Amino acid sequence: MHPMLKPALRRAWRGRDTVQFGVTPAHAVKVGPMDIATGCFMELLDGTRGMPLLREEARAMDLSERHVDALVMRLMDAGLLDDVRAGGPEADALRKRPDVLERHRPDLASLSVVHPEPGAAMRRLAARRSTRVQVRGAGRVGAAVAAVLSGAGVGRVEVLDGGCAEPGDVSPGGLPASAVGERRDMAARQLVRRSAPGPAPRAPGAAGTGPAGREPGLSLIVVAPRDGLSGYVPDPGTAEPWISSGTPHLYAGVMEATGFVGPLVLPGGTACAGCLHLNQRDRDPQWPRMLAQWQSGRRGAVQACDLGLATAVAGLAAAHALAFLDGELPASTGSRWEAALPLLDWRSERIGAHLDCSCGAAGHTEGVRASGAGRAHDTMAG
Repeated sequence: MHPMLKPALRRAWRGRDTVQFGVTPAHAVKVGPMDIATGCFMELLDGTRGMPLLREEARAMDLSERHVDALVMRLMDAGLLDDVRAGGPEADALRKRPDVLERHRPDLASLSVVHPEPGAAMRRLAARRSTRVQVRGAGRVGAAVAAVLSGAGVGRVEVLDGGCAEPGDVSPGGLPASAVGERRDMAARQLVRRSAPGPAPRAPGAAGTGPAGREPGLSLIVVAPRDGLSGYVPDPGTAEPWISSGTPHLYAGVMEATGFVGPLVLPGGTACAGCLHLNQRDRDPQWPRMLAQWQSGRRGAVQACDLGLATAVAGLAAAHALAFLDGELPASTGSRWEAALPLLDWRSERIGAHLDCSCGAAGHTEGVRASGAGRAHDTMAG
């Protein structure tokens, strides 16, 4: 083991014998009692030394091996230590790509805070390279989501959309002005390549990647259509293949002057598009009639999509998608988050599975989200 104090957590002495790691309440940890010699020894925990060398240098500071081992264990239990060599074979392969790794240093630092065990951050970052995500929509929201996912290390990001890019599709984080007039799917594909920190993993069938022609399964589908209504009131028929194949999917977009992220649908476990429709019908018997009119009229009208709101939605949707890919259940799981201009006060609505829906989620226990909120704690010796 080559222990390293997580550099993302800033340190400060709270007094003469207590050190606080981290600033925000969600991640702050207090360690004490701590003497000056031990505080100086902690400066050696930078990942360049293994335990034998650390014990040897500690003796020169009049610190016993037992004291050093106990300190390292306390810091590890508190989630404050990383191991620069841990993470498994995929992490080792990523370490051999310094050009890619340098791009990911900020992501790695963030993951080390969220996932406390040594090597967990590197393991998750490396695992992203083997995931495949499909983004449906290449407008202001969808294209930016695809770019963020690619830049964050997702190995394969596919974008589906039709037609040619228009001036209204252009956004700072999405399609560039030079893409106007090009096929949307082609322009989005180029955007994904430019955003990636390095070459994409080899395609199926390449040497060492498995049998030829075997397409890796989709880890997630992000549904972010340019027509906000199609994301806000999704068609249950479109989602049927995803439900039957068990493919998780996340809805996001802008409708009028309201941005929304969610629900993240876990087939058979959380509410789906069909549940959304049935719940709304139960609340408002006129809903099906109005929906039919909305879906059939004004197809040529310009879709309202404020650039700032679209960018915020894309960022939040991408963050939720990455949290899910990293093994967590984000707050959009079975819920929809909305924010409307001009106040932009994000609020969530829990969406329950409907008993009449064929997805089978009703009556199932949904996954419990792990939250980092309130993690601040003390690790003080008695």
